[in-house]
Amino acid sequence: MAAMVRLLRQVEGIVEDSYARKNEAEAEREKEYTAVVTVQAWFRASRVRAYMKHLNSCATVVQKTWRGFLGRRFYRVLVKNSVFIMKLNYYNNMATNVQKMWRGYYIRKYVFNYYSRKRYLEALQIKNEIIRSELEDYAEQQDVMRKRIEEQREKIRQEREARKNHHLISTHVIPGVYNSPFLPFPAEQEYILRSVKPLPHSKRQATKSSFDPAWASYNDKLPKSLPPLAEKPQGPFRRPGSVQQQRYKPFQPTLRVSTDFYGLEKAREILKGEEWVTRYNDEIFQPFTRSDARRYEPLMHSTSMFGHQPYGTKYFREEQLDKHVTQLPFKSLVPPIPILDKLNDTYSQGQV
Repeated sequence: MAAMVRLLRQVEGIVEDSYARKNEAEAEREKEYTAVVTVQAWFRASRVRAYMKHLNSCATVVQKTWRGFLGRRFYRVLVKNSVFIMKLNYYNNMATNVQKMWRGYYIRKYVFNYYSRKRYLEALQIKNEIIRSELEDYAEQQDVMRKRIEEQREKIRQEREARKNHHLISTHVIPGVYNSPFLPFPAEQEYILRSVKPLPHSKRQATKSSFDPAWASYNDKLPKSLPPLAEKPQGPFRRPGSVQQQRYKPFQPTLRVSTDFYGLEKAREILKGEEWVTRYNDEIFQPFTRSDARRYEPLMHSTSMFGHQPYGTKYFREEQLDKHVTQLPFKSLVPPIPILDKLNDTYSQGQV
């Protein structure tokens, strides 16, 4: 009983103590809750960052592998194209060298042949001398004809003057101006006056003009008294001659009528003839004939002591297994030379 009484006396303190501890626990619970939330947030953030880092590393590996694959494939295509361009340029250079050597040889031997051109110039010089002599003869003939025409004109002029001055001729009674009694013989003009007839008197003749019935009434006689003028005079105010000229003006054909229908063909023929005249060599190429009997002289690069270039003797498309280059089929980039196709068929050995 004593213990019970003692406990009942301490009830109020115990209740107050429990309330104080409850309030303190409530306050601590808020702190513990915020601490727990902070710890959980940090842990979850760390786990998420580790997972994102793992994903980033995985994505980097995938991208690295894929980009490496694409780069290697692009590099293979680039190397293939570069090799193709190098081969193409090489074949083009080889074809250019072959064409250059052949065309140079062909031009020097058949087109601009020194000896044939020399013969042509010598013949041209002789022909020029002949033409020059013919032109001199023609010029002399023209001078003679010109002098003859001038003499005829001068004779006609003297006869005209003599006929105009025929009244100055001497008579049996009175000597003329050109027949002086103090000279043993009369002057030359006196003989000219005796050999020609006097010039007749010239009468004025009416100018001939084409008759137009439309303005024939303009030539009628004018009346004595003119009619009174109206306020606004009407009618033609130009001369009848100008009206006649305007009415009967000459015919003016169009360009299509005045030009020749075959003018274009004639012009082409003239151009073709001029082109034929200006040629240096009119001889047709004859492969089996030689202009001289000299033996064939080989080229300088083929007779060197260090050997000759392999053009024409080496097979450039032979397989080279040590080089990892795919051999593509050869394509002709330039048109072939027809005469090269007949090299082994129509030419005898030693002429080319």
